[in-house]
Amino acid sequence: MPELPEVETVRRSLEQVLPKKSIVEILVREPRLRSMVDEARLNDLLLRRKIIRLTRRAKYIIVHFAGGSCLILHLGMTGQLLILSPNEPLDKHDHVIFALSNGQELRFRDPRRFGVVCAVEEENLSAHEALRHLGVEPLTDDFTPDYLFQHSRQSKRPVKNFVMDQQVVVGVGNIYASESLFLAGIHPWRAAGRISLARWQRLHAAIQQVLQEAIALGGTTIDDFRNSDGTSGYFQQKLRAYARTGEPCVNCQTPIRSQVLAGRSTFYCSKCQR
Repeated sequence: MPELPEVETVRRSLEQVLPKKSIVEILVREPRLRSMVDEARLNDLLLRRKIIRLTRRAKYIIVHFAGGSCLILHLGMTGQLLILSPNEPLDKHDHVIFALSNGQELRFRDPRRFGVVCAVEEENLSAHEALRHLGVEPLTDDFTPDYLFQHSRQSKRPVKNFVMDQQVVVGVGNIYASESLFLAGIHPWRAAGRISLARWQRLHAAIQQVLQEAIALGGTTIDDFRNSDGTSGYFQQKLRAYARTGEPCVNCQTPIRSQVLAGRSTFYCSKCQR
């Protein structure tokens, strides 16, 4: 599933193309995504309105339009947002197509249909059901070691589950949680409430470092992720722990282990991560 770096990569790519354009036609070929796509609402709120800017909240891309409307997009597990020529043959998984005023198309492609495409008035954006319960952004000033320390007190959850909780901090999915815990030298099973402030400081720095590295390299492409121009990310070439089961630790040469934690494969070094 695309995580924060992949979504931010797509947002930045689309931001090079979409602002000052408008949507001249909307075609919903398959409305049955994670929630039903309301084509009439898309047309009512978005059609022929100029695109002003693009932002990101957690793993959601938000396209802001003149007149106070927004398009909320989520890639789900396999979604892609592609800028293509209308002459490009339609893929069977191109479920929603936005024809743009410059003659190009923005296509939402999603083989597994876990994505989200919906329109909302900007004044209601923060209260939208998809956004209202989200935690802090990990690359903002609100995300601090003290925030993590205070919110983790009394928590018996494994620290990996804690930092992946979207109501605590957004966008840190399985890949980047594993990588951050490795960099900070913290065992993923350790109870969040038993981690000292000093160790939270290390993990806070590691989360920000890993996310920034991944964004700089265009995200991680394991299976499906592609940018809006169809290119892959490159952070997978820098992975220190994730998906490296049996390979030597980059620090101590101990083979990387993997176990399932809360239904997700978790990768760690038994020597470096105590």
